[in-house]
Amino acid sequence: MIVGRQPPGQTAIRAVITDIDGTLTDRDRRIVPAAADLLHRLEVAGIPIVLATGNVLPIALAIHRSLGLSGPIVAENGGLVYSLRDGREHVERLADRRIALRAYHRLKSAGMPVRRLFTDRWRETEVALEPTVSVLEIRRHLRGIPVAIESTGFALHLMQQGRGKLPALRRALQPLGLAVSDCLVAGDGDNDVPMLKASAWGISFASASPRARKAADYVSASNSTDGFVEGLKASQLVLF
Repeated sequence: MIVGRQPPGQTAIRAVITDIDGTLTDRDRRIVPAAADLLHRLEVAGIPIVLATGNVLPIALAIHRSLGLSGPIVAENGGLVYSLRDGREHVERLADRRIALRAYHRLKSAGMPVRRLFTDRWRETEVALEPTVSVLEIRRHLRGIPVAIESTGFALHLMQQGRGKLPALRRALQPLGLAVSDCLVAGDGDNDVPMLKASAWGISFASASPRARKAADYVSASNSTDGFVEGLKASQLVLF
């Protein structure tokens, strides 16, 4: 269902940026073959795929390699940027994890029932919590700390203020001579809203957060990865 702008056409889209969990995958973190096939078709057509995820870099990199993607990776909700340039791998850290750890320890000291995700053992720039408490309650306890709190639907992310997927994408796309406004963007969480709004065309899903649906130009009737396939077909980027 188109709720905003019409698809801008193939010539206006130079790359595809996609979230992973709840977008490329279903709620059980599985990617359907149809989604993998569409990404392959886009890469063959010369349209690079950029992953922008709240997940850790090892998981994002495994997906990137297994699907044969060529674009950069934004991981940890914008804390890390991975790219392959001149045959060499580069990782940039864009956030200070000490701020997130300070916020986490304040929550624990206040008796908040917060639990870090299993994948936190691999995080370098933020702290991710299981979504067992409300964002409003966390913000109330963290007044005075320069920390941002964002919800992905899968986790709550504590990270340095001013960071996020959109600033990291601007950094990641710069060596390619691209801007987010040159890209189709797909996402389902509140943390995807800024990049959806900045895109040439934004796709979200029936299963997405209300804010993500409102920010998108196309909201699929299907959920998550099936909605991703539906949205890409609606974009007219891929010929069938």
